Amino acid sequence: MRKTEIRLPVSFDDANVTRRNIVQAIGAAIAWSATASEVVASNRSDERSIRAAGNEAGKPSAVMGKNQDVEYGQDTLPVGIRSRRVDNNNGVTMHMLEAGFETPGRPCVVLLHGFPELAYSWRNQLLPLAEAGFHAIAPDLRGYGRSVRTAIAFDDDLLPFSLMNRVSDVLGLVRALGYEKVVAVAGHDWGAPTAAWCALMRPDVFQSVVMMSTPFGGSPTLPLVAANKPRTPMSDGDIPKELAALSPPRKHYWWYSATRGANENMWHARQGVHDLLRAMYHFKSADWKGNKPFALKSWAASELAKMPAYYIMDLDKGIAETMAAEMPSAAQTAACHWMAEGDLRVYSTEYIRTGFQGGLNSYRVLTDPRYSGELKSFSGRTIDVPSCFIGGADDWGVRQSPGAFEAMQQGACTRLLGVHLVAGAGHSIPEEQPERVNRLLLGFLRQARVSS
Repeated sequence: MRKTEIRLPVSFDDANVTRRNIVQAIGAAIAWSATASEVVASNRSDERSIRAAGNEAGKPSAVMGKNQDVEYGQDTLPVGIRSRRVDNNNGVTMHMLEAGFETPGRPCVVLLHGFPELAYSWRNQLLPLAEAGFHAIAPDLRGYGRSVRTAIAFDDDLLPFSLMNRVSDVLGLVRALGYEKVVAVAGHDWGAPTAAWCALMRPDVFQSVVMMSTPFGGSPTLPLVAANKPRTPMSDGDIPKELAALSPPRKHYWWYSATRGANENMWHARQGVHDLLRAMYHFKSADWKGNKPFALKSWAASELAKMPAYYIMDLDKGIAETMAAEMPSAAQTAACHWMAEGDLRVYSTEYIRTGFQGGLNSYRVLTDPRYSGELKSFSGRTIDVPSCFIGGADDWGVRQSPGAFEAMQQGACTRLLGVHLVAGAGHSIPEEQPERVNRLLLGFLRQARVSS
């Protein structure tokens, strides 16, 4: 048996365990059983019991008939997941998917999606979490999916999309559901920084955090002796200029996504939204064999240009044109086990209706210094609740911000219980490798319970 340590700086998969792992897991299970075992055992229907029997080791459940309880994915989401609309008392009536709602008093786990994603991105995690004794909720975040009444426009107020207000959105949602505390908040892609800041700002509410694909590099710095510290290219705003000066000229997708034309380019792409999304998910996944990420030395343009074209784009192309060049073949599409056409149709239907501006607003906030000041009030603060990072071994998202992956492990998260890079996974890790993600997620929840 191959041995792995319980806490490595980075683990690649972790299918096998040592005797020490087993002993600690037993201790964790005993500690956890006081909270979870009773609710797991109670009020389960025959159908849920049958599904659980086939769902060992965190396996996502198969669809069993048409699900009439959800607003999208009726043909793809398993029975036991339902839709619900909740006023978060922060200006949004949020649509969410949930599982484990049948038994009151379960500990709550919140799952936050990224871009271009939906609550649906967590379809393979909801029932395994419920079957482990949790109330699992995954909202369509502000600007996404069924949480959108009318399409977001570029000229709409941008302030509600600030990172601090996104934390308020999540806090308002869980309080509206009756939770003063949640055992964990997990986020993927743009959901990861939102989850991280939930844990940093309100550790009294969000008792542990899981970040997927996007590492937390720390709160903004306010140097004690600013005159003696050189400014970085990021703060000088030189990155777009330096990339444009390369041969061939390039541009960073952050800054492009913040432009007025980005939503129009994606929403009315020549190939259509469905094919745009198919290419985007494929291009960033482990299915695209060019994804072999490594640590970048700095924010210099010459270093950034080593990333694929979905991050460092040709200067004369938009996202639609960039993705059109990487459209997978019919055979590749048919072989994509993790994003079937029925799953992709859920995404494309929603984005055809809403457009992409709600998600693109995050890049506008990210690249506009006017919105970073409020976060500087947390300068020097760290994430002090139990935390975990899960990324794909073939995901450039882990490395796209030079130094962030290392900073997360060197103090930004003071109780980092695990860092896992999963083989065979690119950017869409909860979908590409759901069984491995579920094992890691459930294992962290047990470990975090003991740690707390």
